[in-house]
Formats: sequence, C-alpha cells, structure tokens
Amino acid sequence: MAEQTYSWAYSLVDSSQVSTFLISILLIVYGSFRSLNMDFENQDKEKDSSSSQGGFSGNSTNNNSLFSAGIQTIDSTQALFLPIGASVSLLVMFFFFDSVQVVFTICTAVLATIAFAFLLLPMCQYLTRPCSPQNKISFGCCGRFTLAELLSFSLSLMLVLIWVLTGHWLLMDALAMGLCVAMIAFVRLPSLKVSCLLLSGLLIYDVFWVFFSAYIFNSNVMVKVATQPADNPLDVLSRKLHLGPNVGRDVPRLSLPGKLVFPSSTGSHFSMLGIGDIVMPGLLLCFVLRYDNYKKQATTDPANISGRMQKVSYFHCTLIGYFVGLLTATVASRIHRAAQPALLYLVPFTLLPLLTMAYLKGDLRRMWSEPFHAKASSSRFLEV
Repeated sequence: MAEQTYSWAYSLVDSSQVSTFLISILLIVYGSFRSLNMDFENQDKEKDSSSSQGGFSGNSTNNNSLFSAGIQTIDSTQALFLPIGASVSLLVMFFFFDSVQVVFTICTAVLATIAFAFLLLPMCQYLTRPCSPQNKISFGCCGRFTLAELLSFSLSLMLVLIWVLTGHWLLMDALAMGLCVAMIAFVRLPSLKVSCLLLSGLLIYDVFWVFFSAYIFNSNVMVKVATQPADNPLDVLSRKLHLGPNVGRDVPRLSLPGKLVFPSSTGSHFSMLGIGDIVMPGLLLCFVLRYDNYKKQATTDPANISGRMQKVSYFHCTLIGYFVGLLTATVASRIHRAAQPALLYLVPFTLLPLLTMAYLKGDLRRMWSEPFHAKASSSRFLEV
C-alpha cells in the first residue's frame, strides 16, 4: 500500500506533469503581459495621432503590419454562442474528419505560422535593433513590414515546414504555444459578466463532451478528436498527383497543435493539455491584469485603501487559483485513470476567488460591466 501511494505521488511530480504546469502558467503570464503591452502601444499611437492632427501625417495611412489584424473583443452574445459553435465544430471533426482533415491541417498550419511569428517578434526586434533601423520594407499590395517582422515570419515558416516533414511533438508544442500567446494577446474580455458567461458555457461544453458524449455517440468525442492524427498534406499531394511511391510517401501523419504534449522521463506516457484549457482561463487573467493596471492608474484616494486585502492583486489571486485548479484536475485524472474536463476544475478555482475578492474589495459592481469604458470616455473628453 505504501509503495502504491509513493508511486501515485511520484506521478504528480513526473517531468511531463511538471512541464505541463510550468509551460501553461508561463504562457498565460507572458500572453497577458504581451496584451497589456499592446494596449500601451495603442495608447501611445493614439496620442501621437491626436497630437499630429492638422499637421503632416504621411505615415499614418500606410502603417500596415504583419500583426495589424486588430484586437477582437468578445461581447455577451458571442460568449453565449461560442460553446455552441465549438460543439458544432467538434461534431464536424468527429463525423467528417477524413473529408476535412487536409483543409483543416493547412488552415491550422497557416494560423500557427502567424501566431509563432508573433511569439518570436520581440526576440527578432532585439536582434535586429543594433544593425537595422525600424524602417518598413514595402511589398506592394501585401503591405509594409519591418526587418524584425520579416525575420520572425521566416523563422516561423521554416519551423512549420520542418514540423510538416518530421511531425515531431516538440515542434507541435512550439506551434501550440504560439497559438496560445496570440489568442490571449489579441482577444479581449470587456467585463466580468462576459467572462462568467464565457467560462460557464465552456465548462458545460467541456463536461458534456468529455463525460456524456460516449453515451450518445458510443465514443468520447473530445478525446477522439484531440488525439486523432491527420494525413500529411505532402502525402496527400503526392497521391493526388501520382508522383510515385518514393515521393512524399515517407512523411509521418501529423498530430495537430491543438494541445500541448510532454513525455514522461521514462518515455512511457505523455501528459496532454488542450490549448483551450490555457487560452480561456488566460483571457480571464488578461482581463484582471488590465484591471489591476487600470485601478493602479485611477486610484488617487488613499481612503479606498484599507488593509492588506487592497495590496493583493487580482492577477496573482487568479493565477494561484489557476495553478490549484490545474493541480486538482491532474489529481482527479490520476484517481479516475481517465481523461478529465480541465475546465471543470479551472473555472471554479479562478472565477470564485476572483468574485469573492472583488466583492470584499468593493470592485465587483465596477468589474461586472465594462470597467474600462468610463476611462476611455473620460480620457477622450479631457483630450477635447
């Protein structure tokens, strides 16, 4: 009995579990701060554009960038219907995977290329700063890009091509990390109300498709879709063009970067965590980090600061809740020896401490409905 307890406890600190914990938390923290930094950059650009109104601003109309798609904000309607859309996509992948796998693989590779280029961009900016000015190179109708953007995109494209040729799990993890950071950085939750709607709906979605889909479809839909490899596009292209048995036929099938996988130290098993279990709580952490920064800039009345509770940031509280929720999900998977819906544990352990802390600090009503809207309107009024 003691040996079984020891082996069970040792499995929790296995290299695959430790890697999953560390990488997921680092991705959330890094993505949240990238998001906050993007807000600062946008504010600086707005100040520059407002100060240059009425004068010459020839560069303002030609500011295309590799990552200028814009920030997407989720509203209440989108938060309610996103789990339904995700369920439809899951069913399409479950029933028609053989028909759509090549298209889905190509689309995933394109998105992963752009996302990983965004992940590499700060490093490339640091490398190119001493040897090149930040002037943009024109590519005609494609836009204007800096040398750092071109370098990051080239490195990302090379990594995706190597992943297609080798199918190595480490390259798949790298692409999944890029997708996580990009989604956390470019998607915004405007309020705590939208956050609760989105995460509660996704919790129900995750629980249903992991625990109850087998009773309806005679198979665990979530696990099957997440673990099913796709045909390599090079192999499919070789067969379609009849290029011969030795051309493009030795490439492996691809495990798509919709998850993070890490091998154990013995190589006997892999630890797996879906990127949705990183991105969706990560959006909440990004929201509270932005609110912490907003409150730090807006708080000027010392009477509002009372005791130690005011010194604890919402970001740290929610991040600790995410860690505890991920640990609980890992323990539950070990106890039941089956896949667990991670959001079943992550959502309560992140939302409940946040709601409790916001209530105790008197910020719940302000956080519940678009807390940043008043700041934006007041700042515009002052500028006028």
